[in-house]
Amino acid sequence: MRVETVMLGPDTEQYAGDGIASASLSDIAQAAGRLEGLGFDGITAPEAGHDPYLPLAIAAEHTEAVDLGTNVAIAFPRSPMITAQLAWDLQHYSGGRFRLGIGTQVKPHVTRRYAADWRGAPGPRLREYILCLKAIFATFQHGAAPDFRGEQYEFSLCPPFFNPGPIEFPEIPIQIAAVNPYMGRLAGELCEGLRLHPIATFRFTQEVLVPAIAAGAAKAGRAPEDVDLIGAPFLVVAETEEEMDQARLDLKQHIAFYASTPTYHSVLEFHGWMDAAEALHRLSREGRWKEMPAVITDEMLDEWAVIATADKFADRVRERCEGLFSTVLLDLPGGLRADDDWVRETVSALK
Repeated sequence: MRVETVMLGPDTEQYAGDGIASASLSDIAQAAGRLEGLGFDGITAPEAGHDPYLPLAIAAEHTEAVDLGTNVAIAFPRSPMITAQLAWDLQHYSGGRFRLGIGTQVKPHVTRRYAADWRGAPGPRLREYILCLKAIFATFQHGAAPDFRGEQYEFSLCPPFFNPGPIEFPEIPIQIAAVNPYMGRLAGELCEGLRLHPIATFRFTQEVLVPAIAAGAAKAGRAPEDVDLIGAPFLVVAETEEEMDQARLDLKQHIAFYASTPTYHSVLEFHGWMDAAEALHRLSREGRWKEMPAVITDEMLDEWAVIATADKFADRVRERCEGLFSTVLLDLPGGLRADDDWVRETVSALK
């Protein structure tokens, strides 16, 4: 099982509405080098108030072997050409280590936060977006005549002046964020990876998304194993049992933030938690972020999270994740994340 982590991801204060941390270029360089040294197979950068591509350019300069990926970049505010150029350059700068993770977000965020347009159903639009990306990559690498025309996107012009030209590692893995079955089928058909949103519980993943990936793969004549299933389970982990209560509360804040979004309510409906979903959505609309964790019960937490003290954490991750995920992403809490010896031992045990 491959093991990834998040570089400079959001903390509990950000989920509670208390602002966003920032980092300098030297902070990014130091974080990337440290994480590679701790043995992670992959480092990802989120789009959570900061651009996800820029830190990876710094990370590419200050690492040698670790994979680097967006987790995830929001597709629709950027045209396929903008995304293709970013991916192409990062793949070149990193010597073939870049993984393009993209997702759709939801309509209010795309139109009102990104000030971008929302055209049609997101699943079919993302499918066309991926096909357009692949056409652009073919033009970059092989000089193929640009001739992609879809309902949402057209790529039919690329003079040599604007073509960056071939690179040594042109096969850029495309990974999409997914919660619903359509996106699972799309990943199975067209993508190299599916990045599970952590809101997808273990049981929802096994019973809903794994069959969807298999159906998409069958449509394309591929094996489901061709798709890297990247799980990012929520984590409750602390040094002692006494600290676990605070860790549970912190995670409930994280979960409540995501579970308030109607797009993710298919997971809560699957488990029979729609009363909680509606309560969380109402509280979020009223800006009552700090009240939201109380809606998440301990029983719900058990469905979502790997829960263990630090000494038992690796065993518990293997118990819940092996056989389901081909890659696991560990978004570790601050205190343990800073303990190099523990992180190194944990990553080694999982690999």
